[in-house]
Parts: sequence; C-alpha cells; structure tokens
Amino acid sequence: MEQIITLNDSLDTPTFYGVNNNNILCLKNQHPDVRVVARGYQIKVTGAETAVANFEKSLHLCEQFCIRNNRLSEQDILLLLRGDKPQEQAADNLILHGVNGKSIYARSFNQQALVRAYEENDLLFAVGPAGSGKTYTAIALAVRALKYKEVRRIILSRPAVEAGEKLGFLPGDMKEKIDPYLQPLYDALQDMIPAAKLAEYMEKGVIQIAPLAFMRGRTLSDAVVILDEAQNTTALQLKMFLTRLGLGGKMIVTGDMTQIDLPPSQKSGLRDAMERFKDIRGIRIIEFNEKDIVRHPLVKKIVAAYNKQE
Repeated sequence: MEQIITLNDSLDTPTFYGVNNNNILCLKNQHPDVRVVARGYQIKVTGAETAVANFEKSLHLCEQFCIRNNRLSEQDILLLLRGDKPQEQAADNLILHGVNGKSIYARSFNQQALVRAYEENDLLFAVGPAGSGKTYTAIALAVRALKYKEVRRIILSRPAVEAGEKLGFLPGDMKEKIDPYLQPLYDALQDMIPAAKLAEYMEKGVIQIAPLAFMRGRTLSDAVVILDEAQNTTALQLKMFLTRLGLGGKMIVTGDMTQIDLPPSQKSGLRDAMERFKDIRGIRIIEFNEKDIVRHPLVKKIVAAYNKQE
C-alpha cells in the first residue's frame, strides 16, 4: 500500500529532517520494510499495511517530540523508538523550547505571575523596569499559544516614538522605516522560532509586526496581541488599541513608566489605563520590579541608582 502522511504545520521541517536528512534516514533505517519519500510537510510511505502503520506511529512520536522541544537528533529518535524518554529539561516554570531546544523559563517571581495570569485573563498589563523580561515572557506565551494551536495569529505592535532623539526621515519602504522601532520584538522571536519557520510565518501573516497606527479599524480575533512600550501611547491611542480585541483573543500590554518619551504635556496612556482598569475582572496588572531584572547584573544597579535619584 501507499500512504501520504501530512506533518503538523507547527513543525520546523529543517529541524525535523536534520542535516542532510539524517533524521528521516535514521527513522527509515528502523523500518527497513517501507520505502519513504519526504518533501516539505508530506511524507509518502510505501510497503505492507502493518509496516506502514508502524512507521507512521514512529513518525508521529518523533514529530510530537520535535514540536515540544524544538529539537530532534538521531539519538532522540533511537531512544523514542526504544520506548525510552530522551533527556528533557525540567518542566518547572518552563514556557516553551526555543531555537535548538533552548529552554525558555519564567525566571522571576513576577514572570511566573504573568504566566499564571495569562491562563485566567484575556487582558494583561505587564509594567516594570528595563531588563525585567516582561516583553520576552509575553512573546514566549504568544509563541507557545501559536505552537499549540490555541490561536491562529500573533500580532506585535509598538508606538513609533523616538527615545529622545530626532532621527528625521528614515530611508526605504514602509517595512524598512518601521523595522528599527520593532527590532526588540524580532530579537525575541528569533530566540523562539527557527529562522526558516519564522520567515514562513511572517510571509503568510501568521505573525504580524506593525506600528500602533496600523491597528485602527481591525478586529483581532483568535490571536495573541502584544503592545510593547505602551508608556509611549496617549490615552486615545491605547483606547483604540484595546478596543481591537476580538473573540478568542488575548492582549498583553507591556511598558516601563520610567521611560516615557512623550512630550511633558501629554499623560501616558499606560498610566491612565492602569488607573482605570485596576478593579475590572478579566484584566490583570502585573507590576515588575528591580528583583525581576534578568539582564547583566549591572542593569539592576543602574535602575536602582536612577530610582534612588528620582
């Protein structure tokens, strides 16, 4: 018999197949009674009915391991087919496995609080100092939701406000003009999604990155929507953004109230929202602090020094 097996579209096929297709060759060698032709997300298997069924079972076992851990090696395959469990990182506070199986954890108390709050609320505010991991944790939660098909899209946005510098007119097309403002979001995604898969998601619109001004008029359903640097929004801008939330969607708004780049005459929309929404059910505000900072140890001291002066 001949059977076409379609792989899960959450799978990163280069990782699954391995260098020079070594993983799929290893899997085939464990099932010598079948003939295998693999291309993209489809694998054609030819052989006796029982042999094909056994191969498919082994294939899906390896597929699920690869989706969970974002890695697959020949040793992993041999252990899985033997019924043994390949070495996996401890699951405590684990959010997901990133590129090359890198484990991404909620490392601080408030990062863990954000992960718990995500399960129970559809609108979250994560507010705190630079380096506390609020944006990184938010993006990890969004990638995990996409990976497990809890949502269909991730939408990431930032206000295009310059940090105290006048950069003038930027060259290039629209993407080239806004990319410098959105680079921190790209950096986080590149840690969590293999390059080829990330490019595919971006091309198909599964992951969208856009400035805040492009949100008007949209209804964002079945998506995790993240607004970064929200301290640089006005109250009207943030109201416009928050009212985009659609059915099956979740929003995470992050910001740092000590890094407002708006003119002194304008009140931050993030500050306004935190005052308005603090007692509304379904909305949760997580306030990060210096203890959550996970960058270079000096960052914690720098933040403390500025806070002391202020």
